[in-house]
Amino acid sequence: MKGVLLAGGTGSRLYPITHTGPKQLVPIANKPVLDYAIEDFIDAGITDIGVILGNKGREAIQQHLGDGSDYGVDITYIIQGDPLGLAHAVGCAKEFVGDESFVVYLGDDLMREGIEEMVADFDPEEYAAGIGLQEVDEPSRYGVVGRNDDDDIVELAEKPDDPPSNLALIGIYVFTPEIFDQIEALEPSWRGELEITDAIQGLLDDDRRVQSHVVHGWWKDTGKPSDVLHANRLVLDAIDRNLAGTVENKESVIGRVELHEGAVIENGAVVRGPVSIGADTRIGSGSYIGPYTSIGENSEIDNAHIEASVTMGDNEITADRTIVDSLIGRQAAITSSEDKQPTGDRMVIGRNSTLEL
Repeated sequence: MKGVLLAGGTGSRLYPITHTGPKQLVPIANKPVLDYAIEDFIDAGITDIGVILGNKGREAIQQHLGDGSDYGVDITYIIQGDPLGLAHAVGCAKEFVGDESFVVYLGDDLMREGIEEMVADFDPEEYAAGIGLQEVDEPSRYGVVGRNDDDDIVELAEKPDDPPSNLALIGIYVFTPEIFDQIEALEPSWRGELEITDAIQGLLDDDRRVQSHVVHGWWKDTGKPSDVLHANRLVLDAIDRNLAGTVENKESVIGRVELHEGAVIENGAVVRGPVSIGADTRIGSGSYIGPYTSIGENSEIDNAHIEASVTMGDNEITADRTIVDSLIGRQAAITSSEDKQPTGDRMVIGRNSTLEL
């Protein structure tokens, strides 16, 4: 089985962070979102992966992933160009896929349980497709499915007033090559896009079976700043204490802290986990790094109080302020101005920004 990783979206919901880089490389606990998907493919035994690229962020993603050898996989890049819908992106993989079944994974999704069980359960002799699902509290806000007594999917509904179930689509699919005939027959939806749900509905209309797979662990779409912060929290909940860097006073490091090589926590700084601190970052004296925070690599933190936030790396944060629930882009600097008293600040800061507080 092959893997198809969709990485061609524009990331408009993550502006200003994605004005200068692709959303799929936004770090969660100091690892780009895209890397989690690659690891899930590997855990499921899939090492032949096609990465669908758009016009934006193409070079950065290719530079990050390379040919896949650093991950132990083979990567083929497939150019989608302008994003014209999920079905259009999947259709671009037809030549790469050939006659094999394949998994489609949205490049900005995170899953606690991965896709190993979903892949193992799929039988291409019985099913034309499989869909990853999760129970949700408000199904009328999602694309949801109806199932029969065999748990096969028999109905797809987009944000229905009267949902057939509380099972929402999460953006993970398994397909046989039959899906390409359905995609080629599609007309654009009211959004002007080729919808993958319409292609799956075509399979159902042709009396083909579509398997359901319910994911019971957490799943997270990282499309918005609040989603990134929530995903960071979920991932940090599972980290172990690992102090590969230098800690000048170990009593000041409390709980599960992941300190990457070359990073330094100076005497006088306090770090309370769960926290991830990237390589070659200095946490200076007088700083407090609170729970559910990820500090990116090559950063300088001095006299700042940071909690429940993500800094993406190459940052200078020396403002004598309390920063909470914030997403701070790469190479952004936050410094103090005179005659200001510390207060709590919440922010989303884009790349190469400089703030004086």
